[in-house]
Amino acid sequence: MSAFKPQQRHLTVDGRVFHFVSYEAMPANARRQEAAQPAMWCLMVEGRRMPALPWTADDAPEEVDRQLAAWVAEHIGPVPPPPPQPRTAGKTHRGVRGDWAP
Repeated sequence: MSAFKPQQRHLTVDGRVFHFVSYEAMPANARRQEAAQPAMWCLMVEGRRMPALPWTADDAPEEVDRQLAAWVAEHIGPVPPPPPQPRTAGKTHRGVRGDWAP
């Protein structure tokens, strides 16, 4: 049984929240033709993990946050501005202004 304790980091970069989870190393599996994987920080995206950085037990949380934020900036990039919203110019529901009586 492994003594590995997964860690989680939630970072906000440019107004977006990123969720990272640490995963322990996995040995190679010849039967499944899977290569060995080192311990990694993975970005969680819709329940799937995207390997980001190597994980080491002695890294300080502030240093991990700095490295993960730099990884986001390099691989994800800046957040595009939201599209402009159409202007309604004072109209209310169904395009009728003020009280809408029958």
